[in-house]
Amino acid sequence: MATTGYLKLIGFLTAIITLSTTDALQSDQNSKEASDFPFTSDGRMYPWNKIRLPKTVVPVQYDLVIQPNLTTLNFSASVRIEVFIESDTNSIILHSKNLEIIKATVIPVENNGTTGLESDLEILEYPPFEQLALQADVPLSSGNMYLINIDYIANLSESFHGFYKSTFKKQDGEISVLASTQFEPTAARMAFPCFDEPAFKANFSIKIQRESRHIAVSNMPIINSVKLANGLIEDQFAVTVKMSTYLVAFIVADFKWVSKETKHGVKISVYSVPDKINQTSFALDAAVRLLDFYEDYFNISYPLPKQDLAAIPDFQAGAMENWGLTTYRESALLYNPVTSSASDKLGITMIIAHELAHQWFGNLVTMEWWNDLWLNEGFAKFMEIISVNITHPELQVREFFLSKCFSAMEVDSFNSSHPVSTPVENPAQIQEMFDDVSYEKGACILNMLMDYLTEDVFKTGIIQYLRRHSYGSAKNEDLWNSLTNTCPSDDTHRSRLNEQQFCLGKSELPPGSQWFMKDVLDVKEMMNTWTLQKGFPLVTVTVKGREVLLQQELYQKGSNSKDENSESTSYLWQIPLTYITSHSKTVQRHLMRTKNDVITLLEEVNWIKFNVDMNGYYIVHYENDGWDALIKLLRENHTVLSSNDRASLINNAFQLVSIGKLPLDKALNLTLYLKNEISTMPVFQGMNELIPIYKLMEKREMVEVENQMKAYILNLFKNLIDQQSWGGGGSVSEQLLRSSLLLFACIRKYQPCVDKAEEYFRKWMDSNGTLSLPSDVTLAIFAVGARTSEGWDFLFEKYRHSLFTSEKSKIRFALTISNNTEKLQWLMDQSLQGDIVKTQDLPSIVISVSKHPTGYHLAWEFLKKNWDKLIEKFELGSPSIAYTVTGITSHYSTRLHLEEVQGFFESLKDKGSQLRCVQQAIETIEENIRWMDKNFIKIVTWLENLKSLD
Repeated sequence: MATTGYLKLIGFLTAIITLSTTDALQSDQNSKEASDFPFTSDGRMYPWNKIRLPKTVVPVQYDLVIQPNLTTLNFSASVRIEVFIESDTNSIILHSKNLEIIKATVIPVENNGTTGLESDLEILEYPPFEQLALQADVPLSSGNMYLINIDYIANLSESFHGFYKSTFKKQDGEISVLASTQFEPTAARMAFPCFDEPAFKANFSIKIQRESRHIAVSNMPIINSVKLANGLIEDQFAVTVKMSTYLVAFIVADFKWVSKETKHGVKISVYSVPDKINQTSFALDAAVRLLDFYEDYFNISYPLPKQDLAAIPDFQAGAMENWGLTTYRESALLYNPVTSSASDKLGITMIIAHELAHQWFGNLVTMEWWNDLWLNEGFAKFMEIISVNITHPELQVREFFLSKCFSAMEVDSFNSSHPVSTPVENPAQIQEMFDDVSYEKGACILNMLMDYLTEDVFKTGIIQYLRRHSYGSAKNEDLWNSLTNTCPSDDTHRSRLNEQQFCLGKSELPPGSQWFMKDVLDVKEMMNTWTLQKGFPLVTVTVKGREVLLQQELYQKGSNSKDENSESTSYLWQIPLTYITSHSKTVQRHLMRTKNDVITLLEEVNWIKFNVDMNGYYIVHYENDGWDALIKLLRENHTVLSSNDRASLINNAFQLVSIGKLPLDKALNLTLYLKNEISTMPVFQGMNELIPIYKLMEKREMVEVENQMKAYILNLFKNLIDQQSWGGGGSVSEQLLRSSLLLFACIRKYQPCVDKAEEYFRKWMDSNGTLSLPSDVTLAIFAVGARTSEGWDFLFEKYRHSLFTSEKSKIRFALTISNNTEKLQWLMDQSLQGDIVKTQDLPSIVISVSKHPTGYHLAWEFLKKNWDKLIEKFELGSPSIAYTVTGITSHYSTRLHLEEVQGFFESLKDKGSQLRCVQQAIETIEENIRWMDKNFIKIVTWLENLKSLD
């Protein structure tokens, strides 16, 4: 699943309770006191006392018949589950949430396939566990098959999970209702009673009964459609392959579609509301190319006959990888060449690549439990880069991977972070796993591992992993086992590990190999240090003549980061170091496995740069005059280093300021070279480090110094801003740079930019919005136009009627930076209502409002006032809630803010006080306070001395 970004876990979680596969549930029950078991609302004892299901009953196949009524907004259904009994039991424990169970029966299946007599099952429900217990009078016998029949009814969900209602407005103004599903991670139980854990894989036969004005789509193709006596049509879908419940999907809607076939014979279709079907061709072509790429890359056939991509008008996440029917936000799938920007094209392609990668990583091989979610999401995020780099080279996707690692490190630098693989149990904890650690950090450590093993060996290993565990489940160690003792199929690229020692684990090293320090390669031992402990290492480099002294420690922000007695001293990683020097651009490699290490150079050097291209998930501090040498290099000849190396130096320097390892003035001195920078990633990183500094001042009303800081940043990039064209064109990287620079300049009221934007906006208004604006500067034009009441109202009217999601997103952003508090409040209220502004866009609207001095008080008050409504709509622990909480509070920097945020969330108790995102928000505010208290005077002094430094 592609998320908004990014997302968390409740406190330090309890360990997963492992369940015996051999002990019968009845025996387990008899061995415990009755008081160990909960009671249902009507006073009956519930026969199970764990959130995880027992393994005494295993599903084999579901036969689901579902009839949604899009007028009354409910559905009636029945499910027949064929199950295998592992151990004698009277109880069938499965999941159910918000379903009204009408009747449940059981039928034994004889060895010859015949069925016995049907008997009723007693129904017990325990909502705190979202479970259903079906009690048989006679024990179900071990080793036998049974058919469980359940009839039930339910309302369509009003949230974004389960089988839920969505709407769209047609051209004639009529509101059309549709029903769609979102089951990941634990919402299949909201649509049908099921064993809703990823390891309980089964086949699914689905029948949907619908009105003739609608279509139905599901994971598999329709094999038959039958007209029923009541006038409805029943679509019968082919039986799925063996898969997890969270990957089941179905949609009933008034949709249109376009189709193509891949070279491997898979039918690809893109579905959308009728008025937007002409925006689907880009996604269709991208999906065809990407699915073909994955089949060739993995050398494993896509196992289904079709792959549908559906744009859903109301959708919480970015997209979802349901097998054979991937679902998306409209903005994540629909593309219009006139209004969509380079970033839209890049984003759409990446999201499609992500979901199609999941067809192998996640669907074909699924993590055994949600603690290893990263095996799904980290891999899909990583494969975006691999696939799009080949299928769409013009998007220059590798350039932007670096930002994913910086995003992950920002979350991972606090005590509230968690290991990539983390114990979780209840649904809220599971939801919180969908965060930057699982996605971005997961991708970054995989990229590091590929650089370590070489691409050939890495690719061979992951193909072996997919083949070994196809249609099954896997854990961390299964991946490491597949990547150890593996050889590429040929020696074409002279893979570093294409040797007997590396492939077979022998101890002899070929002459000249330096990477492993004459140690046997152990992928599991190395990667456990990256997945089973949180955070990342800071490597301190001290050069003394030809000797390079190395020291590693946990990088951590916060008041306890200096505590030598804290747990931070026990952290140790196996770090695949890379470096270049002033005397050699050849990448040197060294595996650091101890707290302290030494590298001996062939000769003394003027400078040394570690973590080449930031392929490793660690940051580096250069002791003595190490930073001075690199800063001098950047000032004199910055292109000696790659753009990624330059961006990583900017990032590392400011990260080191946060923990007192580097003086602020030295980090600011480093940014002076940016006057000569033209590459996108270093410019972006410079802005990402400098802009938050004045954002912190905005919250403290330090106007004079704040304006000086804004002026410095504007002056730093002024030449580059002046060079930007307002007519479009250029590479994707150049277009993204242009869009960001001109937006920044216009918001900062740089007059040449404002004048040009106003001129465009007037012409656009005069044409009643029909004038075609250069897509990559539209955001800046709208941002300037929205400053006046007339312009804001005109933009909102265009927003109401636009069919182009890319245009709507640009307008929506522009509307949030108004100085009119009444309009900002009204906009947030509208997004909560969901009529004109979709509620799915509420988090981004409220966060955008909070980023501006006029709106940050409004955004915080809105969050407090509407908390209960927000967690009802988006669900406790969801990425949307985490994104909203951390986004609104990210620049708070006063003790008053801290007390207010702590007080509010403490008052929520079990409605949010222990959410990981709350801990992150509080730690971030504490860090902001410390940073400002320590560095504000230094900023003042540095800005005053700026002329003499330049």
